Amino acid sequence: MSLLKHVNPLQGTDSIYPYSNGNTLPLIAMPFGMASWSPQTNEAAGGWFFSPHHNRLEGVRLTHQPSPWIGDYGHMTLMPQTGPLKVWAPERSSSFRKQDMVVRPDYFKVQLLRYQTMMELSPTARCASIRLTFDRKDAARLILSTFPGEASMTIDPDKGTLTGYTTAKAGGTPDNYRMYFVMKFGCPIVANASGLSDHEYKPLNALSKTGERIGAYVGLDVPENGIVHVTISTSFISEEQAFINLEREIGARTFDEVRSMATDTWEKQLGVIEVESDDQDKLDTFYTCLYRTSLFPHAIHEYDADGKQIHYSPYNGKIEEGPLFADIGFWDTYRTSFPLYNLLYPSFVNEMMQGWVNAYKEAGWMPKWASPGERSMMPGTLIDVSFADAVVKGNTGFDVETAFEGLLKHAMTVSSDNRYGRKGMGEYLKYDYMPADIHTHESVCNTLDYVFGDFCIAQIAKHLGRQEEYEQLMERAKNYKNLFDPAVGFMRGKLQDGSWLEPFDPTMWGGPYTEGGAYQSSWAVQHDLLGLAGLMGGREQCKKQLDALFAAKPEFKVGSYGFEIHEMSEMAAIEFGQFAISNQPSFHFPYIYAALGYPSLTQHWVRKTMDELFSSRPDGLPGDEDNGSLAAWYVFGAMGLYPLSPGVPEYVIGTPLFKRMKVHLENGKQLVIQADNNSAPNKYVAGVRMDGTEVATLYLEHDKVKNGGTISFEMTDSPREDRYDEAALPYAMSKQS
Repeated sequence: MSLLKHVNPLQGTDSIYPYSNGNTLPLIAMPFGMASWSPQTNEAAGGWFFSPHHNRLEGVRLTHQPSPWIGDYGHMTLMPQTGPLKVWAPERSSSFRKQDMVVRPDYFKVQLLRYQTMMELSPTARCASIRLTFDRKDAARLILSTFPGEASMTIDPDKGTLTGYTTAKAGGTPDNYRMYFVMKFGCPIVANASGLSDHEYKPLNALSKTGERIGAYVGLDVPENGIVHVTISTSFISEEQAFINLEREIGARTFDEVRSMATDTWEKQLGVIEVESDDQDKLDTFYTCLYRTSLFPHAIHEYDADGKQIHYSPYNGKIEEGPLFADIGFWDTYRTSFPLYNLLYPSFVNEMMQGWVNAYKEAGWMPKWASPGERSMMPGTLIDVSFADAVVKGNTGFDVETAFEGLLKHAMTVSSDNRYGRKGMGEYLKYDYMPADIHTHESVCNTLDYVFGDFCIAQIAKHLGRQEEYEQLMERAKNYKNLFDPAVGFMRGKLQDGSWLEPFDPTMWGGPYTEGGAYQSSWAVQHDLLGLAGLMGGREQCKKQLDALFAAKPEFKVGSYGFEIHEMSEMAAIEFGQFAISNQPSFHFPYIYAALGYPSLTQHWVRKTMDELFSSRPDGLPGDEDNGSLAAWYVFGAMGLYPLSPGVPEYVIGTPLFKRMKVHLENGKQLVIQADNNSAPNKYVAGVRMDGTEVATLYLEHDKVKNGGTISFEMTDSPREDRYDEAALPYAMSKQS
């Protein structure tokens, strides 16, 4: 059975700057591949260069963009054309029928009505195979359009190639960065109909030129059948390496053979989870979300002529050995994406973690937001959590000791370079929190992220037998208490003298908070929710505080942002109170109920969120998808398990979405999740059994899950009101003391 038929890459693409339904791109790419491809309908829109509402295509774009907020690099656009030469994006665009355009992870097809030409593309990790079918053959050409930055183009009619490089980028690279490419044409190049163009797109006589935003157009001697095959390869290392990549990944393979390889790879990637359901919409949503979890980070390493793994380092500008990854932010993804990788793709995790170790060795600091090098976006150093989650779940096939060295460095050292390390670390070490009168921006969220990071680094210290560091970091993991004000029941900014930042309004966004206010930012204590409950007056009082959050009006004040940012708009658009599922800090809110001993409320809110706010449609996501993080939230929700505190090898029990799911684990074992009487009304869990034995806790240990077996849920339409003692609750640091 094909699973790709359930995937709609257009999910989340109906987004604009002021409002995100995903802020995604319809990517045609291999899982975690270096090169991705997307239709481009409006170059002028910047990061939002594709819209499902448009019916004109400007070309197919080679893209590495992880988010419209981060931007692209190494990008360029390909467009077939017939008739008069037009190279500026709006002038060269062609109408197409949206219902006829095919966008799949493994294949793209569009009929360009203006040019009476069909374009097809299928990807490999670093290359693509293209098939052009010209019904009109007069003055046929392929245009390569670049973006701002130095570019070099060489057309060689004798060899039938177009080669060159681009330095287009939004940031994160040293001065010697280049994205090299090689294109081979399966028909003769018409030399006198080929040329180069600068930013103003003036034709030049030379067939080789370097300069600002140089592009190219290649005249094609189209054969009688109208079909022209083109292959393209990319490399961050050299033009020679691009040729090596092309030979290794495509070689003499036909277009259909390349497509078949891509199809098989995606079917295997998606087939790790088999879902049984009669609800096609839910199947489409599930597998589309699983596809989205498999796009980032990009593996930007390559293999030389001898098969040795090498990469261009965006950190030091040198060619280094080993793996390297890019285009992902750890603040966005530590909660869901990385825990999902640890469960489904542990071998990939080991290689990826070694890639981050390599980044540390090349930069001197662990990355925080890599695209392709350090972009220094978002608070905290949440790579701490992702390393810890891998280690505690047994995925240690990388240099754990060097990883710990890098993590300990930013936990103990003040960086002289604001791009790296923890911002405000000197004050954090002095006060055990970041004072809001010194750090007026995100002081609360940075503090809480540092605290959770310290807890997670402590888990690696424990694994390595580093008892002194373990005890020191675990003590620092209590520092969240310094910012909780019992008078208001929220985390709030604190000044150097120990007084609170005034005035206080839980609906005021910004200032000491990140993309939210006190409602969204007071619960980032995943490692000690019972400790947080104690500060609020106990589990019952904490539950009431959470009830109030979900019941509150979705009101906000723009605060220090000065205008309405899209996260505010997205929260206000739905009736989920102050539960801003559109943004990562709110992801775990429904599962806090289970951590407090009220699982039926977890089940209610998780199922309501999945049913009402997610689909596979272009408007099918409730906010920024962010490198698989929102999609992974849905995947975990559908499984009925959730990694409430990454860095702790447990999953909180939620409410499974399907009657039966089979997870094919990498160790050869199978995890079966079944809920025979599951339905829309039957969203509550009356009982859980693991291999026939009753599960008395509200969580399952990772070791049990990864060893396979059968988790059986008994579903009911009524919430279960049992009283759970503390022993049944998931991990909390205070619970262990």
